[in-house]
Amino acid sequence: MIQVNENFLQLQRNYLFAEVAQRVATFGEQHPEAKIIRLGIGDVTRPLPPAVIEALHAAADEMGRAETFRGYGPEQGYAFLREAIAAHDYRARGIDVGADEIFVNDGAKSDTGNFGDILGTQNSICLTDPIYPVYVDSNVMAGRAGTCRDGLWSRIVYAPCTAENDFVPEIPDKPVDLIYLCYPNNPTGTTLRRDELAKWVEYALQGGSLLLYDAAYEAYITEEDVPHSIYEIEGARECAVEFRSYSKTAGFTGLRCGYTVVPRGLKATTQSGERVQLNPLWHRRQCTKFNGTAYVVQRAAEAIYSEAGKAQVRANIDYYMENARIMREALTAGGLRVYGGVNAPYLWLKTPEGYGSWDFFDKLLHDHHIVSTPGVGFGPAGEGYIRLTAFGKREDCEEAMRRLRA
Repeated sequence: MIQVNENFLQLQRNYLFAEVAQRVATFGEQHPEAKIIRLGIGDVTRPLPPAVIEALHAAADEMGRAETFRGYGPEQGYAFLREAIAAHDYRARGIDVGADEIFVNDGAKSDTGNFGDILGTQNSICLTDPIYPVYVDSNVMAGRAGTCRDGLWSRIVYAPCTAENDFVPEIPDKPVDLIYLCYPNNPTGTTLRRDELAKWVEYALQGGSLLLYDAAYEAYITEEDVPHSIYEIEGARECAVEFRSYSKTAGFTGLRCGYTVVPRGLKATTQSGERVQLNPLWHRRQCTKFNGTAYVVQRAAEAIYSEAGKAQVRANIDYYMENARIMREALTAGGLRVYGGVNAPYLWLKTPEGYGSWDFFDKLLHDHHIVSTPGVGFGPAGEGYIRLTAFGKREDCEEAMRRLRA
């Protein structure tokens, strides 16, 4: 008889963003006259940069000519993009990352969820809380999370991030194997300073832990003492994998492209005690279970590293961060406690007294026709908060703030 992977039955009833979409759809059907402003799911609204469009057209034209047509590409990504990433995202910052350590993917979400394929299911896990749900759900699917009670998984060590500790997670007081960090943080929009991140690297080196570092929003960093890459910290190449994405950086949410860095010397241990490199294991996994990112998309990603592409991407990021400033100042002036929005396109808003996360989500939707994301959907420590994104259109952000002031 066919059996299912029962780990999937342990998952919460509905994925957070699917639940948000369902509630918004129901409200829209009941109130077709309402002009709904969506500041919940972090999808971009600015069009792709012109340099990216030009590269897409040129690559599509190549595919239409026999002499330049390309079939199957390398699963780890074409050399032209991997070299561009190594040069512009790392060597330009004085960081030693080689092209053979870079694996192009279809977005950071895929690799943050799939990287566990090459790691044993007996590994213990530490998560900052609140956190991006994929980190939790992918480990539930793999059987690493244990059982869930009151929103907490029995085999996961939680490091709460709240206003009380300035959103700086406390390092565990016991050994853990896999540690997920996301900075600038989704959902809180907060960051770790260089010295704070260095403490996590030191902990990982001393205890043999692996840091899974999601830097999808590094392009939004504005302050000097906030690292753009974990590899800016000495020793991180020996204990960290880094994930990045073009989705929010260059507007690739519809194209889907990102990459993962797995340093050559990064190792883990077998049950017999043998130390093995993770880079070739991840390469083997990708060659088996990933088809590679489309050639035209990789040419589009390469274009963002041109001088024109850099300027155009920067203009879009500045647009979103101006949205964040407008929203942050308006919400703060209204007496609400707001975090984030300085080094990230997310604002983490404390709900008014007496409102839980879903309560305030419903109030914003029903009374003001504004879509947010309930903080509790990102973890237990997110209760009493909501997340707003700055990825909307300027006029929508301004109108949403007018509605809230009224």
